[in-house]
Order: sequence, then structure tokens, then C-alpha cells
Amino acid sequence: MTPGTGPRDPEELDTAAARVGAEISSATTLGPVHLTVADLERSLGYYGRAVGLEVLEHGGARASLGAGGLELVILVEDPGARPARGSTGLYHFALLLPRRRELAAWLAHAARDRVPLVGLSDHFVSEALYLSDPDQHGIEIYWDRPREHWEGQIAARMTTLPLDVDDLLGELDAQAAEPFDGLPAGTVMGQVHLKVADVPDAVTFYRVGLGFGLMAMLGRQAAFLAAGGYHHHIGANSWESAGAGPPPAGAAALRQATIVLPDATERDRALDRLAALGHAPRDDAPDPVVVDPSGNALALRLA
Repeated sequence: MTPGTGPRDPEELDTAAARVGAEISSATTLGPVHLTVADLERSLGYYGRAVGLEVLEHGGARASLGAGGLELVILVEDPGARPARGSTGLYHFALLLPRRRELAAWLAHAARDRVPLVGLSDHFVSEALYLSDPDQHGIEIYWDRPREHWEGQIAARMTTLPLDVDDLLGELDAQAAEPFDGLPAGTVMGQVHLKVADVPDAVTFYRVGLGFGLMAMLGRQAAFLAAGGYHHHIGANSWESAGAGPPPAGAAALRQATIVLPDATERDRALDRLAALGHAPRDDAPDPVVVDPSGNALALRLA
């Protein structure tokens, strides 16, 4: 990758030590992201061949993809949709692999099968690879270092360093030439990083409303929030979107992300906090959908 090309790494910052604890349940996780794409067959080819997701369901203009039977991405076709630029929306979604060796195998596949990357980074808390789909939706594939390596140090230590590619590929030995069989069972949606119009407004919504803990913040430029002391489930930045509005109709953009709560009591608590801030949910079946101040929609699903 040529320096200065491609999107900025999402953790390319020196974070401020501004941790604030979470009210949301520590059992909160993330579910599938829903994306608009211009050409569903083209996207299915990319997500299967390049990313390594399997098709779980496919009918008409909609397809569900995942790994190990777990749904991770839902694609909805809008023919002719154009990439959303200069607006709020998705910065990237991040697929968390269970083990470092599996990240190494994915990187070997990318090199062997000529999958273009836009970044390779060591964030202290994790090692991460970045790519962009045909509609310019950002994707991160990563693994976490053991929690004892970074717990309590997120605000002070999370950063961006060059990835030691040789050390990572050293996990594979002679197995680097093995055929790529897709992302492994146990892959989950680890993070969703959003483009927002105003970071402090986003922090109020995600911290005070939804109840995520504020793990790290870079002034008014970026914030990282999480449940259960994780380094971050939600990222929000305004690097490309300060003061911007949501994507226009007909854009290839984020339709919604999914927050998975452990039970109805926890979901009701989150909805009550959001209502107190003036963010009433849409009664979308099967899950209520809330919209952040930048127009990013989130479904609140029960585990």
C-alpha cells in the first residue's frame, strides 16, 4: 500500500485517557450489518471469493452471508446505487477472527489471490487488515490480542503501528499454500465504525442513551465506545463527515447495524434512556430501530 492512499486507519490517533463506564449490559454484542449494494451478484462474488463469507440465504434482491452459520452481513440490491461520499454512514464494519493463525491464513489468501488491501495495522489491542468492497463499504478483518495484554490500557495505548507481516505469516509455516476455505466458524461482528457529523453528539447518543462505556476519545474527531470493558464495539469519527448529512436516496450505504442485547429488560432500559434524550425508536419488525444524530440506524435485537 502506498502511504497516503486509501481510507485512514480507524485507530490512527493518540487517544485521550477519558474512559467512562458503561450502563449497558456487559453481555451486549453486535449483530449483522445491512448494506445497500449496486449489483448483488457482483457483491456475492466479492464477499465469497475475497472476504470468505458463505451465503446463508439468497432470494430476489436480498442475500444473507455469514461464517459457521452465523449471520454477519445482509446485502440488499438497489441497481445503480453509487458509493456514498461526503456523508455520514459506515466507515467500516469489523469481522473478528478467533485466533491469530486464522488472520495469518486470511492474509496469505489475500496475497495469493490478489485481494487488494487498503491498510495493515497493529493497534496494540489487535492486529487488523483493511479492505473495501466494490461499493466502497469499508471492511476490517482482525484478531484481538489476549485481554490481559490491553485491559486498562486502551485510552493510553490504542494506536496505529505498521503491522509486522512477516511475524504474522510466521504463524503458518508450510500451511500458507493451503487453499482458502473461507472465514472460520467463530467469526463474529466485532466492531462497527461510523462516520458521524459531530463526535460529541454521537458520544451523548451512544454513551448516555444506549449506555456504552466511553473507552477513548480524540477531541472532537473520534471516539471509541464499548460494553463490558472491550476496547470498542462502536467507533465514531468525523474525519470525512464533519457537519455532513446522511447518504442520499439511491446511495450504496449502511442501511442499519445491529446491537444484540441479552434480554428484554436490558433493551427496555436502553430504549428508556434513548427516549429521555428524544430518540424514540421506529417500530420496525422484528426489532425496534433507533437512529443516531447523524442518521445511522441501529436495530436493537435480543440474543
